[in-house]
Amino acid sequence: MKAYVETEEVTLMEQSAEYLRDKLLIRLLFHLGCRISEALGISVGDIDFNQGTVTIEHLKTRIKLSCAHCNARLSKSHRFCPKCGEKVDEPAADERERRRLRTLPLDNDTLGMLKEYVSRGGPVLRDGKRFIFGINRHRAWWCCQLRHLRKPCKR
Repeated sequence: MKAYVETEEVTLMEQSAEYLRDKLLIRLLFHLGCRISEALGISVGDIDFNQGTVTIEHLKTRIKLSCAHCNARLSKSHRFCPKCGEKVDEPAADERERRRLRTLPLDNDTLGMLKEYVSRGGPVLRDGKRFIFGINRHRAWWCCQLRHLRKPCKR
């Protein structure tokens, strides 16, 4: 089973997308190499149209679970502590959120698509910010699925 997408497949996905939003999402995911959550978190303010760059916030949370009795490190599946042997009803959770920013260049075609999308009124206002994509992860994956590989039903 293949775990990556070829360049030709990305081109086919872009061509099969009906809406500019979907084409733009496919293009950003492929050209920037960002996670779906990072692409969906891009706001208009993150794009520097003069420099041709976009700033992406790395959104990843790490949770460290430990035994409440002896502070030994646990996994999600532990029912008993491997160190002290106590039953683990509720492990102590230490949630660490790391927020890093990275600025990536945009090619001229992608930048042009973004300008067109913004000028058409595509961004969605949410929590006082204008996000490029006003959709959730499930909808985004649906938009990006390999529709071009599906064969039409024969009746």
